[in-house]
Order: sequence, then structure tokens, then C-alpha cells
Amino acid sequence: MAWNRSHPHHATPSIGQSHHILVVDDEDLIRETVAMALQDEGYAVSVAENGATALELLISSAPSPLPSPFDLAILDLMLPGVNGLDLCRMIRHQNLDIPILILSARASETDRVVGLEVGADDYLAKPFGMRELVARTRALLRRYRRTPSQPEVAVLVYRDITLHLNEMQVMLQGQEVALSPKEFRILELFMGQPNRVWSREELIDHVWGPDFVGDRKTVDVHIRWLREKIERDPSSPEYIITLRGFGYRFG
Repeated sequence: MAWNRSHPHHATPSIGQSHHILVVDDEDLIRETVAMALQDEGYAVSVAENGATALELLISSAPSPLPSPFDLAILDLMLPGVNGLDLCRMIRHQNLDIPILILSARASETDRVVGLEVGADDYLAKPFGMRELVARTRALLRRYRRTPSQPEVAVLVYRDITLHLNEMQVMLQGQEVALSPKEFRILELFMGQPNRVWSREELIDHVWGPDFVGDRKTVDVHIRWLREKIERDPSSPEYIITLRGFGYRFG
């Protein structure tokens, strides 16, 4: 079951009014409390009580190739049926470029890393303060806000990798490689400045934005995914080189 909730008594415009957030949690109290807090900030909110309904809303609400109708997904991990981790994987498999904030009673470092590895952008442990959740929501939405621009160079080439900026396409030895939006942006940075050393903080600022408040291990996770797609042997990379204590170098 999913529904939209509005509060006509709270009509003050805010920065959130242009954003649509999906809240997924099987606990009625948490789901409704989070939805009300976000709506009080001016956000449009839809809710779902299980992963299957959330996936249907995320993917089926807008016909391909239109983007998801949501600007942010807030997911509980322990969902009936399709759990939060599986839902994360499915969202990323569909290449939906929306930020994902995981809510979970599991707060260990291992749990956070697993969440980031399957595609989440941030992780908030239960119990949490509503002000912190709203702050993290704002930061994620600011980070994903884009200003359209036309690149001066439409194609980047490095050895046997060709990156077509306008088409968002990557070719490796003449074969197309499917990258997520974040992987594409990382590769674009690397190929635009070969041999430059990029620190994790610089990659965060350029790809995720300066308002990033999540776990910085997400950089390493995305680098690993990218290596698996472009390296012949990801464990012995030829393109993306790790410089311990400094960051990453391409080439």
C-alpha cells in the first residue's frame, strides 16, 4: 500500500517543494512520522510499506526512458519480501540516479559498508533524531542538484577506452560498457586529467558534491565497481592505480 499525504495547514513555501521523496518502512509509526516531518519541510512525500510496492513506484511510475519521479529514496533495511539491500541493488541495476538514504537498527561498520556497497549514498542508524534525518535529506538533495552544461570536449579517449560525453556512453575495445551515473562521472574525471592523483576528498567534492555527509568509503566501493567493468584483471589494475596515502591515479 502506498499513498501521498499532504498537510493543508502548513502551506509555507520552502526549498523542498520541488522535491519528491519516497519513504519505505514497514513500521507504521516510523513511516508516518518521517513522512510528516519531511512534509513539514515542504517536501512532497510518497510512502510504501514494503520493497515490492516501493520498486513498483520507483520504476513503473514513469515510462522509460523518463527518470524516476522521485528525487530521493529513504529505505528501511528490514522490509518484508524485497528487503532494503535488495531494493538498493534493483534501483542501481535500473540506473536510477537518485540518492538513497538507508535507515537501519543495525549500526555496525560492517552493516554500513554493505549498505554503501549495494548503492546507498548515506546510512542513518535507528533510533535517529528527526532533525538529523531532515539535515541529511537536504544535504543529499543539494549534492544531487545539477546545473546543465555543454562540455567543451564531446569525446575523451585514453588507450582503448572511449568516453562519449553527450551520449553518456563508454566503449572499451569497441564494446559498450554499462556504467552507473556515478561511475561515469568518476571515469570522466580520470580521463579528463590522466596521471593526476585524485584524493578521496577531491572525488567526493567533484562527484558527490561538497555537502556530502555519508561514509567516504563509498568512493572505494565505486572505484572497485568501475575496475570490475574496465580492467582486464581488477585485482591488478592497469588503468586505475591506488596510491596508498594519496588516492587514485588514472593511467
